[in-house]
Amino acid sequence: MTDPNRERYRIRETAFYLFTQQSLPACKPVLTPGWVITIFLFMGLIFIPVGLVTLRASHSVVEIVDRYDIECVPESSRIDKISYIQDDSIPKNCSRFMKVRKYMKAPINIYYQLDNYYQNHRRYVKSRSDKQLLHGRKYHDTSSCQPVELNNGQPIVPCGLIAWSLFNDSFTFIRERAELKVNRKNIAWKSDRDHKFGKNVHPFSFQNGTLIGGGKLYPKIPLSDQEDLIVWMRTSALPSFRKLYGRIEEDLDVDDVIVVNLMNNYNTYSFGGKKKLVLSTSSWLGGKNNFLGHACIIVGCSSLVLAIVFTLLHLKYRR
Repeated sequence: MTDPNRERYRIRETAFYLFTQQSLPACKPVLTPGWVITIFLFMGLIFIPVGLVTLRASHSVVEIVDRYDIECVPESSRIDKISYIQDDSIPKNCSRFMKVRKYMKAPINIYYQLDNYYQNHRRYVKSRSDKQLLHGRKYHDTSSCQPVELNNGQPIVPCGLIAWSLFNDSFTFIRERAELKVNRKNIAWKSDRDHKFGKNVHPFSFQNGTLIGGGKLYPKIPLSDQEDLIVWMRTSALPSFRKLYGRIEEDLDVDDVIVVNLMNNYNTYSFGGKKKLVLSTSSWLGGKNNFLGHACIIVGCSSLVLAIVFTLLHLKYRR
């Protein structure tokens, strides 16, 4: 006589086995030499034209790059640049000349570029409070902002090292004795302005302590309208990066000479950083970037070479 419990267990085991070991319809392609050669040939014919089009778009972008961090320090102060930049009694104004080599069609983007600046450092990236940026002094848990959290017992808005180190060099551009207007609106991401920075949150006790970092903010303007801060707070993943400063909405002709009057305030000398000013047009692909085009061409050429090699091998060793 069979045990009913044992029988029920056997039925459950059988059902579980059928469920876990069920056979599903599947496609199992066989990569014959013909298929392999065709795939590599197809990849080569696709990637090479895409790479050439991408390179053409990149080469159509006109850039003017000027490094000014060394030239804007007087020769007498170049031995000790750190003392120079930290001395508020020394004027930091400087003039640079940028010559237009190719016609530049508006809008012309103005970037400041910083090199050897590690915004991706773990402690630096964590030194902020996203909820405080959105809600202001209503949010009290700002321990992540240390050591730039409080000033005389009062909360600092915005707190943290990222905001504290805000870039504060300024630029004006003159062509033929007429100042070029720089549009500094809409330089930050719209999603950041609308959803990450409060429309009713104003700076409070910012850069008022004994330790001053970078730029200052306007106390009467809400954080959502202070786009310099919003651009700066979107930290870069690489040690060399560019951030948008504004746009020139006038065309620049060949051989135009742009006089740049700037204030060299930002201290990159303490860590061996570099500062550059960049004027750049854009294409349908964005700014100047040859990497994508070169990568596509290399992949396409490699695929064509492999297709030819496999074809020769297939003709010689058909089996």
